[in-house]
Amino acid sequence: MKIKPGGEVLGARVEGIDLGRPLSDTEFRQILRALGEHGVLCFPAQELESDAFVRFGRMFGELEINVANSFHEPGFPEVMVLSNMTENGRPVGLADAGQGWHTDMSYSRDIALANILYAVKVPMRAGQPLGDTQFRNMQLAYEELPGDIKRRLAGRTATHDFAKFWDMMRSRPGSARAPLTPEQRARKPPVSQPIFRTHPITGRTILYCNPGYAVRIDGMAEAESAELLAFLFAHQEQKKFFHAHAWSPGDVLMWDNIGTVHNAVADYRPDEPRYMRRVQVMATKDYARLAA
Repeated sequence: MKIKPGGEVLGARVEGIDLGRPLSDTEFRQILRALGEHGVLCFPAQELESDAFVRFGRMFGELEINVANSFHEPGFPEVMVLSNMTENGRPVGLADAGQGWHTDMSYSRDIALANILYAVKVPMRAGQPLGDTQFRNMQLAYEELPGDIKRRLAGRTATHDFAKFWDMMRSRPGSARAPLTPEQRARKPPVSQPIFRTHPITGRTILYCNPGYAVRIDGMAEAESAELLAFLFAHQEQKKFFHAHAWSPGDVLMWDNIGTVHNAVADYRPDEPRYMRRVQVMATKDYARLAA
């Protein structure tokens, strides 16, 4: 196995490893350390059945079953399907996944360590891949915050709400997302998260406040909260924090869901097929000890 940094603010390629077989303890530790160091890992040219995909994800933590759970692989509720394809006139996956900057599971008391996507079909046009997944480095975003902002927000929390992102996506033209049922809403009530938190692998401080789910800073006047959230969201947008992954079929992309925010680019048409499998790894282990 070779880990090759991409020379950017995020990203590395992990070559010479078949994720279809169980990993050794050494390989697991190397990948975990690389996730903390590089934030986004691409394992190219993989051929994975769903059981092997689930086994790889479970090495890093328990796998989440999405609260809406509209589309998943048969027999594998942990494996969500992201696709614009249809079969017998019905969608086979969630077609509008991820179109907006966010951190998955920040709306949950139990947060996620990582997302893992497996590209089965990648939309193409004129020989070029479409549907990039974009990232921002939230460790660097924290480090480059002005000192007065760090002092004002030290120890503070922000409320994150699942419904904010869901309702925003539902409002987009062509969205097939149904309104959340009362039962789904009850399963994901708003939660408070620290605005600055310690990364469980690296021990570094990161900015954990994303525009997809964060709605207000707790215990702060509404106007001041709105002003500071707008500043934090604009701060994240700086190009020096940015990285994009251009997909190839067979890519498995694993990213740090605590130290980054991400966005999927929807620049492909319905006749340009996209089919991805996704598992989400919850932060359920002592990662500092495992990486040591």
